[in-house]
Amino acid sequence: MDLRQFRYFVAVAEERHFGRAAQRLSMTQPPLSQQIRALEASLGAPLFVRTNRSVELTAVGRQLLPEVRRILADADALPALALGLAHGEVGTLSLGFVSTADYGILPPLLREFGERYPRVRLQLLEATSDVQVEALMDGRIDAGLFIPPVPARYANELSYLPIVREPLMLALPAGRHGGADNADKADDAPASGSDGQPGAPVSLADFADEPLVIFPRRVAPAFYDIIMGCYAALGLTPRVGQEAIQMQTIVSLVSAGMGVALVPQSLCHLRRTGVTYRALRETSALIETGLLWRTAEVTPVLEGFLETARGVAHTPPGATLST
Repeated sequence: MDLRQFRYFVAVAEERHFGRAAQRLSMTQPPLSQQIRALEASLGAPLFVRTNRSVELTAVGRQLLPEVRRILADADALPALALGLAHGEVGTLSLGFVSTADYGILPPLLREFGERYPRVRLQLLEATSDVQVEALMDGRIDAGLFIPPVPARYANELSYLPIVREPLMLALPAGRHGGADNADKADDAPASGSDGQPGAPVSLADFADEPLVIFPRRVAPAFYDIIMGCYAALGLTPRVGQEAIQMQTIVSLVSAGMGVALVPQSLCHLRRTGVTYRALRETSALIETGLLWRTAEVTPVLEGFLETARGVAHTPPGATLST
């Protein structure tokens, strides 16, 4: 049994005549009849009822015909599929991403990639940076949008591409102000608007007594240290009030009045009732988000994604992409 026999079967089934089918296939009738008998023998069932004047499909033949047509159509599509796979135009990409990327870099990156490679299927996994590294090393994802640094023990196995850098913003409960001398500053300054743009700058020192809502250091140690460094630069030691892993949860806790948080500027797009976002008057360190992947396993699909990410990575430092 092979694809040629399937094609012979379809021709005879459609022509209802061995002679016409042989002519259509540019062959003589005896070899065609032999091939059909060989197919019937391999399947263990007759496909045709033969008479002197015509050929009719058996019940088995009628039910088998659409399946054989499907098999032949799939076989005919294989060369184009192989070419698409080789060029990264077809396939699957598993991508991890930190929650902050969902409000900044992720939407425009996926939109650009989708326009370039519409036949690639994306599988998305929201995960913290540490979980993404584990998933990459286990082969569960192909790449990840994460917050550096790359763990030193995997430096030879993983590659990293910086994509976007953005300043930290102060997320605080609506109407909250810091310090007796600044009682009206936060209320008088315009808060973050409906367009997601931050309000007037404030000083972190004015909110030093507010509990800090932050993620555990093990989740993203470099990010955690940058936040703590902002306080240390002012000679302050923050009082950690609550810990949460996801940025959405951190913002929700701020909305509930549990404290303040330092979040990337892209989080201003997460508009939550009871939360305002303010730039810091003090020089703020930049938070970087980039793409991480296994150096030795760059598929054509992943190469296409890397090419798209390299184009997006031209964003100037300190700016966020418009979503």
